[in-house]
Amino acid sequence: QVQLVESGGGLVQAGGSLRLSCAASGRTFSSNAMAWFHQAPGKEREFVAAIHWNGANTYYSASVKGRFTISRDNAKITVYLQMNSLKPEDTADYYCAARLAGRSWPPLYHEYAYWGQGTQVTVSS
Repeated sequence: QVQLVESGGGLVQAGGSLRLSCAASGRTFSSNAMAWFHQAPGKEREFVAAIHWNGANTYYSASVKGRFTISRDNAKITVYLQMNSLKPEDTADYYCAARLAGRSWPPLYHEYAYWGQGTQVTVSS
């Protein structure tokens, strides 16, 4: 069974930064894309950023482009989300997800086979 474990969430003031990590473990893990989503209270889960495992392709939502950076460390099987210039509207639970196979770019929501439990990010004004 594959496990995704997020860490790095917390409370930060508007304009500050946080770095989220998502570590994969379990059976031989091979994914071709990983992504971050967030879900604010009372709202649907929304896409934030995705990265192809070759590292060459990344994709961001319009709301975070230019402020957030997704990256990965293949040796550690870990994906990161560097969040800068945080805004109160970024407050949400952040989830990482893994796609094992597929060719669409960015990946389609239903292609993500594994999800983490989430880490909470709170941005105060």
